Amino acid sequence: MSEDSEDENRPTTPWRERVHEIIFEADTPEGKAFDVGLLIAILCSVAVVVAESVEEVRVRFGVYLLAAEWLFTILFTIEYGMRLACVRSPWRYACSFFGWVDLLAVLPMYLSLFVGGTHSLIVIRTLRLLRIFRVFKLGRYLKEARTLLIALKSTREKITVFLVAILSAVLILGAMMYLVEGPENGFTNIPVGVYWAIVTLTTVGYGDIHPKTAVGQILAALAMILGYSIIIVPTGIFSAEILTARQKDITTRSCATCGGEGHDHDANHCKFCGSRL
Repeated sequence: MSEDSEDENRPTTPWRERVHEIIFEADTPEGKAFDVGLLIAILCSVAVVVAESVEEVRVRFGVYLLAAEWLFTILFTIEYGMRLACVRSPWRYACSFFGWVDLLAVLPMYLSLFVGGTHSLIVIRTLRLLRIFRVFKLGRYLKEARTLLIALKSTREKITVFLVAILSAVLILGAMMYLVEGPENGFTNIPVGVYWAIVTLTTVGYGDIHPKTAVGQILAALAMILGYSIIIVPTGIFSAEILTARQKDITTRSCATCGGEGHDHDANHCKFCGSRL
């Protein structure tokens, strides 16, 4: 029997059911209070990191800010451990999207003990604010988010082909510009030419490097026109998929096995792991 099967079949104790209801569900007063408190803690922890990056604030309140960062990290670590403890399959939850987000929310502070400055990555915790749509039962937003996710999955092959074509184009343009302009005009190598091609095709136009010969300017003009014409390609592909994605209303119920959310109202089993809801 696999490890996942053993996890799913292990008995559910009353305390685990109660903790799961509080942590994962937003339909009870206790669950909603927990989630609202968690969202406030996330906002406060991110605000502390942002404030700590300001030198004047760091000089005056650095010790207190560091203590606050560790306090929030310890609290989130305990919460992460509780989430793993109350689901039937901790491994499934740990490998889920929110499982990774919850883990990445606490890792930066521990990594800062070995690599300086990594605690700034605590801002990853802002991803946990995505739970606000579930907490306040904003079902229509969950529905739209699910539509976007399906559209992204449906277009990944087309977008991949498009990106390969664009990468080929910028490589060719960069090589041609290096050949035409040369080091004397700032194009010291092909990677520099590729950088210029990317900046030009994306219509950013920093202006830090530009062609000076007539042939180079002609190539630049063609690249600019090409840039305007290709912008609509991924937009059109993605928009078409969104229009074809028809979604049912979804609920805020959470799977007790993997922690998956976004199930249909009439669903009896989790669409991610198959466990009974």
